[in-house]
Amino acid sequence: MPVFIHRAFTYCPGKPRSHLLRLLIGLLGLVLLAVLVVVGLFVGLGMLLFAAVRRLMRPGQRAAAVEDALDGEFTVVEKRSASLSLR
Repeated sequence: MPVFIHRAFTYCPGKPRSHLLRLLIGLLGLVLLAVLVVVGLFVGLGMLLFAAVRRLMRPGQRAAAVEDALDGEFTVVEKRSASLSLR
């Protein structure tokens, strides 16, 4: 079993010998990367637009949350510095 795990993590496919084929595979990788970036941007923008439209459709709900606030009193407690005397 350890030999199989070692072989699985050290696998390195061979590169083609033709310079033209290497260039073509490299360009294909760059195109794939660009497509994934553009799709990710559109998905992110869609999510932001959906959240903005959803927030604009319910303008009265934010005002109701303010009425549910609790009132209270508080006291400021001062922090004293620690003394390091030996006495």
